[in-house]
Amino acid sequence: MLNFRQKAIIFLATGGLIGFSPIAPGTFGSLAALSLCLLISSMPISVAAAFVAALLLFSAWIAQCAQKIFGRKDPPEVVVDEICGMAVTMLALPFTPVFVVGGFALFRGFDILKPFPIRWIDEHVPGGLGILLDDIVAGIFANALMRMGMVMFR
Repeated sequence: MLNFRQKAIIFLATGGLIGFSPIAPGTFGSLAALSLCLLISSMPISVAAAFVAALLLFSAWIAQCAQKIFGRKDPPEVVVDEICGMAVTMLALPFTPVFVVGGFALFRGFDILKPFPIRWIDEHVPGGLGILLDDIVAGIFANALMRMGMVMFR
């Protein structure tokens, strides 16, 4: 029987229980992150960056606790990493349909395909930080490509 603290951790780690989706929990977690990304996009950039940094630290702790509760490494139900990855992807970018769809597609692509160093991080960094860090790097890659696209297609 889970206590209140454990239930709260599972609720947060699974993105409000979205991680229990029988199909594509990571994709649904990434979609759920878009409302958070909209909120972040309304903040001044310095506030948004501080908010995302705090979100990442808190989420690493939540992921670590959830991993212990589930009793296995990087449980698929934990989607707080996808939520953080999307927040990094969309950080300081316009929240427009083109950027939202492009950012979502790029982030999911990097998260699924795991090009170097993302796969290495996924396989070698333990704990809550390991759960989050591969998605953070995927988000950095997606954000960087979106920025390159902004420059190239101006």
